[in-house]
Amino acid sequence: MTHSPTIDDDLEDLIACPTCDALYRVAAPGNGERAVCARCHHVLIAPVEGAILRVVALALTVVILLVTALFMPFLSIEASGLHNATSIFEAALAFSRAHMVVLSLAVISLIIFIPILRALLLIYVLTPLMLRRRPWPGARTAFRLSEHLRPWSMAEIFVLGVGVALVKITAMAHVELGMAFWLFALLVVVTVFQDGYLCRWSIWHALEESPDPEAPMSIAQPDEVHAHG
Repeated sequence: MTHSPTIDDDLEDLIACPTCDALYRVAAPGNGERAVCARCHHVLIAPVEGAILRVVALALTVVILLVTALFMPFLSIEASGLHNATSIFEAALAFSRAHMVVLSLAVISLIIFIPILRALLLIYVLTPLMLRRRPWPGARTAFRLSEHLRPWSMAEIFVLGVGVALVKITAMAHVELGMAFWLFALLVVVTVFQDGYLCRWSIWHALEESPDPEAPMSIAQPDEVHAHG
C-alpha cells in the first residue's frame, strides 16, 4: 500500500512565527545563520555549532548556582544600631511565620525550585542528543514542560527587583551584599547566554527524528525568511 501525500504531511514542512503567526516553508540552513520572520523580525531558528553542549553546560551551571546560593548570605542591613542578615531560604520562611505559607512557597518556587527543575529538564532532554543517541523516554514531554515553566522561572527577575529596591534602601541604611547576591547576578548572565544558544525549533526537530551518529545534526530554516550571518 502506497502512501499518498496528505495535508498533515504539508503541515510538517511549515513553521509559524510565534509573534505574528506568519507561515514559512522549512529548508536546510547553515550553522551560524538565523531565520528571521520577514514580517516582525522575530528570530525563528538560530542554529549554532556546538549549541547543545553549551546549553547543557549552562543548565548545569544554573543548578549549581541556585543550590549554592540557597543557604548562603544574600544581604545584610544595618540601621540605627540594628543589624540583620538573611539568606534566600530564610527570607522565604519569614512569610510562613506570618501565616502566609502559600506566599512563602510561591516565592521559593519561582526563584529557586522552578529554575532548577527547568534546568534539569533541559539536561535530561539534551544529554542524549549531545551524545548522538536516541532521546530518552518522555523527552518530548520533558521539553514541553520546560517551555511551560519558562515564564515562571523568575530568578533573574528577582535579582533585578532587588537591585531596584537597594537603590532606595541604601539612602536609609548600610547594606552589604552577600555571596548569594553575586551568584544570582551571575545567574542572570548565564540565563541570557543559555536562551541565546537554545534554538527551540531545532530541539523539536531533533526529538522527532533520530540523529545520525555519523553526521552532524541538521537544523532547518524556512524559505522566504531573511538569513543573517
